[in-house]
Amino acid sequence: MKNLSKFKRHYFAVLFGLIVFCCQPLTMNAQTAIPDGERLKYFDSSYEDCRQQFISDSKQLSKKYNDVKLMKINVPSKLDDELFVDVCYVPAQGNPKRLLILSSGIHGIEGYVGNAIQELFVKEFLDDKLMEETGVLLLHGMNPYGFKYLRRVTENNIDLNRNSGYDNELYKIINSGYGDLYDFLNPTDAVRAGSMKNRFFFVTAIRKILQASLPVLRQAVLQGQYQYTEGLYFGGDKQEPQIAGIGPLIEKVGTDYPIIMNIDLHTGYGESGKLHFFPNPIEDSELKKQTEDIFKGYQIDWGDSDDFYTITGDFSGYIGKLLAGKTHISMTFEYGTMDSQKTMGSIKSIHNMILENQGAHHGYKRTKDQKKVEKRFLEMYYPSDPKWRTKIMNQSSEVLNVALQQFNSL
Repeated sequence: MKNLSKFKRHYFAVLFGLIVFCCQPLTMNAQTAIPDGERLKYFDSSYEDCRQQFISDSKQLSKKYNDVKLMKINVPSKLDDELFVDVCYVPAQGNPKRLLILSSGIHGIEGYVGNAIQELFVKEFLDDKLMEETGVLLLHGMNPYGFKYLRRVTENNIDLNRNSGYDNELYKIINSGYGDLYDFLNPTDAVRAGSMKNRFFFVTAIRKILQASLPVLRQAVLQGQYQYTEGLYFGGDKQEPQIAGIGPLIEKVGTDYPIIMNIDLHTGYGESGKLHFFPNPIEDSELKKQTEDIFKGYQIDWGDSDDFYTITGDFSGYIGKLLAGKTHISMTFEYGTMDSQKTMGSIKSIHNMILENQGAHHGYKRTKDQKKVEKRFLEMYYPSDPKWRTKIMNQSSEVLNVALQQFNSL
């Protein structure tokens, strides 16, 4: 009885803290970096501007290097005929030993930061020395619908980073943990941001955490699911057109290179203003060591700690299967925005996801509800804070400087 009373006191203390906490406005952690105009110039405000910048940079590369190929994959849409995945391939100018694949916009709205990092790479790191024995394949705006219309998913509500299956076995996976949480994650009424249910969402969420644990819930929610077409993290029942279209291209380009490294660019998860290194776990000890050597001095979260999670149908894993038999080094760059590796940030993040998905499928009670939800969603994946933007660009520059030198030594 004594232990039960102690648990109840702790439980109600947590609930009280959450009630106070959930009444606070959504804010980002204060950043320490001083805004740098030279870094901020890489950020654009529309899909069209990002795309035109990428095409312009690619054309400049084609003037500088031999045999550069510029391609685009049209993504079918019921709403928009101008949705494209743009591709630039710069082959190694000498002996082809290594291939670097740099991809952005798998989660559409995250493409704004991805575009900035790709432009940083082209302007500051893609040079004659790198291109001597290393080819570069740039995949820009993998989910142009989400990029343009500020959604994380495709027009079909599919998360491309849960959709990249090498065969149809992926789409047969049953995520039973997700099914248990379906009603909690996917409300079916129109969104009213200020409703009592949403004001006290944190109370409901903490109950779920106390019933299981945050790592267990995080894994169940974020892993990916293939049964609920309107649900969060839906991976679909077959490849989306751009995944099907890009696969043969990667296979063809990769043929000439024995060593491949792909870096996939994402925002959202993790400590605000910090670049996380977030691959799926690697069983091959030699490959794991090579990866750690390339990113020497930086902490790699292998997806097997309490603060992180693993996923199914990820794009980087798909690249590895396409290039089986070669040395394939995979890394996800994840730029954190809301301290979502912690309980409070994690709850806020999933609440934003729930409301945005709910609004997309079931509408909003009022225009101001829509504006509020969409503003929070955009800030979660493309923060407007110039200090945040400067900080992540500085980190990216430092990491690329180290990683490319190490990669070129393989």
